[in-house]
Amino acid sequence: MQRRTLLLGLAALPLAACAATPAPPAGPTRPLTLVSAFEGRSTGRGHFRVWLTGDERRFSARLNGRVTGRAGARVLTVVEDFLYDDGQSDRLTWVFRETGPGRWTGRREDTVGEARVTEEEGLIRLSYTADFRSPSGVNRLGFQDIIYGLPDGTIVNDAVVTRAGLAVASVRFVIRR
Repeated sequence: MQRRTLLLGLAALPLAACAATPAPPAGPTRPLTLVSAFEGRSTGRGHFRVWLTGDERRFSARLNGRVTGRAGARVLTVVEDFLYDDGQSDRLTWVFRETGPGRWTGRREDTVGEARVTEEEGLIRLSYTADFRSPSGVNRLGFQDIIYGLPDGTIVNDAVVTRAGLAVASVRFVIRR
């Protein structure tokens, strides 16, 4: 029985690796850049879902983004005020630096190293590692995000979350102006 369980677990590893990046949106989208998505004020609602258990943590957030500098050397600062349905609140601030056409790096208080951002074909891809705080403690998690605009102006951020290299959860964050 243990051997069969181990084999099933090993067989699932390639599937988990395939799910380590979110799928691109299926329907029509509106072209987006990091600046067009996050400059100014917006609000959003989202959830963090653990795949194995089905546990979910819901949150809302207020975002305020400001751009400084000139094209090619811009800095985008985005203040995120989170309120979780369990009562926890948190303020995190992204500071993104433009490194070239469609390329940015970023840091936030909880990131480990720098985030990488690419803007391609009207979509934004964001990749980073963070020490995520929850009521049960701090977990080091990897995030692979895809951010896209819907025709009605809504912005969607879908993410696959990894722990120790295995895909374990997803995030969906829907932002409106």
